[in-house]
Amino acid sequence: MPDTQVLEILVIAMIAGVILFRLYTVLGRRTGHEPPPPQAGRSDAPRAIAPPPSEAASATQSSPGLLEIQLADRNFEPQHFLQGAKSAYDLIVTAFQKGDRAALKPLLSDEVFAAFDGAIAARGSAQGPVLTSLRDARIAHASVTGGQAEITVAFSATFAEGKDVTDVWTFARRIADKNPNWTLVATSGDLPE
Repeated sequence: MPDTQVLEILVIAMIAGVILFRLYTVLGRRTGHEPPPPQAGRSDAPRAIAPPPSEAASATQSSPGLLEIQLADRNFEPQHFLQGAKSAYDLIVTAFQKGDRAALKPLLSDEVFAAFDGAIAARGSAQGPVLTSLRDARIAHASVTGGQAEITVAFSATFAEGKDVTDVWTFARRIADKNPNWTLVATSGDLPE
C-alpha cells in the first residue's frame, strides 16, 4: 500500500515537471510582433509621430480636477459631460433668445437665473441673440470642493450677423445627488486663470 502512494506521488510530480518545463519553454519567447528594443545613442532612428490630441482630449487627460471627479463619481465621463454641456449651451442660449424663463429655470442656479431674467426684462419684447453655430467647446478647469464638482467650459460660438463669441460657463453638481444633471452656476467671457 505505501508503495502505491509513493508511485502516485512520483507520477504526479513527473506530470507537474513536464507541465512546468513546457510553460518555461513557451513563456518569454519572441513571436515577431514585439517592438524592437530601443537603441541607445542613435538619433537617426525613425520615431512615430502621434497626431496632436484635441484640446478637449488634452484637458480631459491632464486635469487633476477631472480625475478627482472621476474618482468621486465612477459614472462620470469627461467626453459625455462635454457633449451634454454643448447641448445645454444650445438649450440655454435658445431659451434666452426666445425669453423662455420656464425652460431656463431648471438649467440655471438662482443667481444666474436672476441675471438672465433681468436681461430678458431689460430688452423687453425684442428677441435676444440668435446662435448660428457652436464651433468648439473645451474643458478649461475642473475641481471638487466639499462634495460639489465644478467644471468650467469655454464655448466658441457664432451668432447672427457673424458675431464670434467666447463664453466661459461653469457647471456644478453635488456628487452624491442621484440626479445626473449639471446646473449652470457662473458665466463670463474670460477664461479662468
